[in-house]
Amino acid sequence: MIGLTIRQARPSDISELLPLIEGAYRGEGSRRGWTTEADLLGGQRTDRAGLDEILADPSQSILMAFDGADLIGSVLIADRGEAGYLGMLAVDPTRQAVGVGKALVLAAERELADRFGKHRVEMQVFWQRVELIAWYERMGYRRTGETRPFPMDNPRMGLPLRDDLWFEVLVKDLTGEAS
Repeated sequence: MIGLTIRQARPSDISELLPLIEGAYRGEGSRRGWTTEADLLGGQRTDRAGLDEILADPSQSILMAFDGADLIGSVLIADRGEAGYLGMLAVDPTRQAVGVGKALVLAAERELADRFGKHRVEMQVFWQRVELIAWYERMGYRRTGETRPFPMDNPRMGLPLRDDLWFEVLVKDLTGEAS
């Protein structure tokens, strides 16, 4: 994508990051894109305190994508021991399906390898999000068969709208070898 710049978030970016993340995942505005969780969860996706915690932790970071001065996407990366973690990928719903998400995932993978020395990255995706899982598979991720529960009683993660929420775990080998 021409004109796209990616950089690490700073605490001063939280006021701009929060509405981007919320708008990509929750509420009616998120339905303008294809990555909404509005049918699965109500409430918030994250909050100022959660973003503060991420940015204060040296084992985590948020990468931000800009088109000129406009923030249009972000992604969380983390050092989680043996593997790196990629999550909370958010792209402005009006800017989805033009390569922003792909650019952020590739930048996140590079950062996980370069900054944290990771050779493998994992993520978790709601099992209901088959089109999103398929997109990640096209990006080289594979299903592990492992599942993880959604924290149904944690309003900081959202308010469940159904009782069958759990995550599928996906992984990708960053060395180019089969994982």
